Amino acid sequence: MITTRGWRRPWLALLGSVAVVFVAFSLLPYLSLEPARSRVPVPTGLRWYYPLLVVHVVCGAIAMLSGCVQIWPWFRRRHPRAHRRLGRLYVFGGVLPAGLIGLVIGALSPFGPVIRVSNVLLALLWLTFTVAGHRSARQQQMAEHQKWMIRSFALTMSVITNRIWGVAAAIALMPQLHTTFAGNEELLRQAIAGIAGWLGWTLPLLSTQWWLEHRSSRPSGEVRDSPAPVGG
Repeated sequence: MITTRGWRRPWLALLGSVAVVFVAFSLLPYLSLEPARSRVPVPTGLRWYYPLLVVHVVCGAIAMLSGCVQIWPWFRRRHPRAHRRLGRLYVFGGVLPAGLIGLVIGALSPFGPVIRVSNVLLALLWLTFTVAGHRSARQQQMAEHQKWMIRSFALTMSVITNRIWGVAAAIALMPQLHTTFAGNEELLRQAIAGIAGWLGWTLPLLSTQWWLEHRSSRPSGEVRDSPAPVGG
């Protein structure tokens, strides 16, 4: 039975709902396996790019949905074995394949060099945080495990904030198409992608790090139940 206390976190329900909607919107076009429906232009001459992109999207969806369950404190307390198994799914079925593929397709992004650098750095940090979190769990260093996995999950969900910043950047920059960008639509697209790409993951990561440091500075009696670690 779920206690009343278990539902005192409306942000969990909101986060889960947003993740489900986002995954449904993002994943469906790729399940058709038709390159023409890809939301990312497929570079000419790279036939392997689209299959890797599909796997990346699917594994990213696995990481996002499994991670949302893992941060539910009630689930961790009541179902520790399921938590560990779902954590392995998050790591080995989600982040690791999605991150490794992200290194490749991110470096070949059709949206320019600025977003390519962002994609590669994001993938490296995502993989590093997740591996560090999994390793600390195996070493029974649960406090460190939780911190690393919270950072990992922040990057997992950053794809959503990326889209939000993309809309904001487009609204701000579109009126400058014929001034700042001299009518060059490709340059405008690259600028929007670069802004969205960098802000999409750096701000959530910085906010997460601030929260972790602020939380650790509290007296032990003031620390409430925190988001559960997501892998082990």
